[in-house]
This record gives sequence, C-alpha cells and structure tokens, in this order.
Amino acid sequence: MSETTLYCANHPAVETVLRCKKCEKPICVKCAVRTPTGYQCKECVRGQQKIFETSKPYDYITGFITATILSIIGSFLISLAAFVSFFGFIIAFAAAPTIGVIIAEAVRAVTGRRRSPKLYKAILAGIIIGALPMALLQI
Repeated sequence: MSETTLYCANHPAVETVLRCKKCEKPICVKCAVRTPTGYQCKECVRGQQKIFETSKPYDYITGFITATILSIIGSFLISLAAFVSFFGFIIAFAAAPTIGVIIAEAVRAVTGRRRSPKLYKAILAGIIIGALPMALLQI
C-alpha cells in the first residue's frame, strides 16, 4: 500500500507526517505547536486563545481609571505610613500587598471579571501612573 507524501500547508517544499489535531491540516515541525493533547497549527491555537479574551472596549477605560485612582490613594497611604514612625516602613512594607489586592479586586469588579492581555497592560499602566507622583516625591 503506497502512502501519498504530505507537504506542509504553510511550507509547500517541506515533507511532513504531522497533521493538526483540530483541523487535520498537514503541518511541519516549524508550524506545529505542542499542546497537552497533541500538535496543532498556529491558526487553531490563535483561535482557541481568542475564546479567553472576553473584555469589552469600555473595560480598558474603566479598568485604567479605577487602577489609577486606587493606586494614587494606595501610594499616598503607603508613603504616609512610612514616615509616621520608626516602624512605619515595616507597616508600609506589610500593607503594600493588601493594597495591591484591594486594587486588583476593585478592578475585577469594575470590569465584570472579563479578561484580556491588553486589559492587563492597561491596568498595569494605570497602577504605574498612579504610583508615579508619590515615587517622584520620595526622590
């Protein structure tokens, strides 16, 4: 029984024996992405990852504004606690993770628990911009 030679769908000059587990497209080693259940083509992996991006356009704005405002308040409280007494620095060091959790939970509530890599970057930018004034005053 003779088998036909398969060629990669993206690289027609490359022979292959691999197929995408989802769409059955012939793929070469360069095009294959290893997943826990087998190899997939890059297009199928991209399509699968887009399912997890659930954010809406207004989430970027509300998440950024919420993170910025809470970061301004949190950085002010941390810097205030650091200068109160000798143990203020220790108190500030212990309170910082708590303030971070408060910011994260508030942003999650405002955005409706939707997620996206771009949304995380917008929120991170808001946190940095919110903490920047107090950080610059410390210098």
